[in-house]
Amino acid sequence: MTPTVAEREITPEELLRRPDAVHFELVDGQLVDRNVSVLSSLVEGRIHTRLSIHCEAVNAGPVWPSSLGYRCFPGAPNKIRRPDVSFVRAERFSPERMNEGFLTLYPDLAIEVVSPNDTAYEVAEKIEDYLAAGVLLVWVVYPETKKIEVHRKDGTVSKLHASDELSGEDVLPGFRCRVDTLFPPAV
Repeated sequence: MTPTVAEREITPEELLRRPDAVHFELVDGQLVDRNVSVLSSLVEGRIHTRLSIHCEAVNAGPVWPSSLGYRCFPGAPNKIRRPDVSFVRAERFSPERMNEGFLTLYPDLAIEVVSPNDTAYEVAEKIEDYLAAGVLLVWVVYPETKKIEVHRKDGTVSKLHASDELSGEDVLPGFRCRVDTLFPPAV
């Protein structure tokens, strides 16, 4: 993610009015391009599909793609993050929130799929933002190496490889899959 040139700070309300809003996050009032690649987009879709099917089957709660922006960062009213995939437990989400421009609840699970242009600093900053906002579980997915890092609210981190099992833990009970099933077979 690279900041775009801005003459002044942009507000979340201004971001909502932009026709290209889904291509940006907002950090300290500055537009930040969202990096994507063909591979990261494909992996994002596979994860979204797998989570959506599970969550619908067990009525766990809504799963969103990267177009949803979150405005849930204490002390940072001009910060909007768009996880590549996110989930909020049903008991925390009410239908009245469907009309919000940005979701003001933090997700229970935030997933970032790393693209070749993402820097380690940018990924680490997002992880810290999510955990500080209250996110319980953050998955950082590395399509190029078929690895996933699982960051938890308590500060623990697990590193999973292709043959390991990924779990929703107590955030999304019952969700389990082998890591390599989230990646296209040819990659």
